Amino acid sequence: MLTRREALASMTLAAGAAVVPLACKRQQDAEIGTNFRYSLNTSTILGKSNGIERDIKIASQAGFDYIEVWIRDIEAYVNGGNTIGSLRGYTEANGLKIASAIGFAPWMTGGEEGFKQMEREMNLLAELGCPRIAAPPAGVDGSEALDLFEIGERYRKLLELGRKTGVMPQLEFWGASTALWHMGQVLMIIAASGDPDARILPDVYHMFRGGSDFNTLKMINGSLIDLFHINDYPADKARLEQNDADRVFPGEGAAPLSTILSDLHTMGGEKILSLELFNREYWEEDPLDIARTGLEKMKSAVNAAVNTK
Repeated sequence: MLTRREALASMTLAAGAAVVPLACKRQQDAEIGTNFRYSLNTSTILGKSNGIERDIKIASQAGFDYIEVWIRDIEAYVNGGNTIGSLRGYTEANGLKIASAIGFAPWMTGGEEGFKQMEREMNLLAELGCPRIAAPPAGVDGSEALDLFEIGERYRKLLELGRKTGVMPQLEFWGASTALWHMGQVLMIIAASGDPDARILPDVYHMFRGGSDFNTLKMINGSLIDLFHINDYPADKARLEQNDADRVFPGEGAAPLSTILSDLHTMGGEKILSLELFNREYWEEDPLDIARTGLEKMKSAVNAAVNTK
């Protein structure tokens, strides 16, 4: 008798998602010799999105190991009369794991509501089997300088929630933020927290946009980074004029990707590279083509940075 997971997998295969061949391909990729795994952030295919199940299927068909989802899409799925259990089963049947989730709980601001929201979202993700959540500077207006010591204390409290729920918060900075835009600030917050479970979520675009030197990656212990947002930025537009929509495929811009990926590889520990783009021109194209092209560009960049040396 088929198990529930086997039955779901059979249904997915019948629908055209070649799960078994892709699983073999993923295993071959894992044997290449790098410590990188590949994830699709669903923002990359947002333009024609009609639900999280479609995004999962596309990530699987394209050959990704992981998918990075948004809290709003999970909530929309549940509000549509579905269960978290069914979403978890669908993800597993498609041969994927959920790497992380993006949410906007205002945990850095004063008061407790941000922590309450974060705990609700962490509990939701724990049920889904997602081990991480982004912890960005949502809700901080930047009118006053952040007290990085205080934010360190708040981040330590957030990590306590992570240990309680099993979903760990990754400290994220936004390059265009007027409050938390630089890797140096993030490392200060980590130091102020004094917590060995601290993790950061860097992003090629955000490092460039906020003026963080990519050589900073050489100073970081590998345990600080589980997941890294990979993308590229154009050379023909001033740094401070760029925004999220300017991101392009890895290797199609001016980012020093070989150096970045080499440093990530050298620092040790498995790293999930998550393709996060908001390019509106890509959104108009076939989402499966975009996902496949993105993965090909990611692997090409890794091969140039690591496997040819």
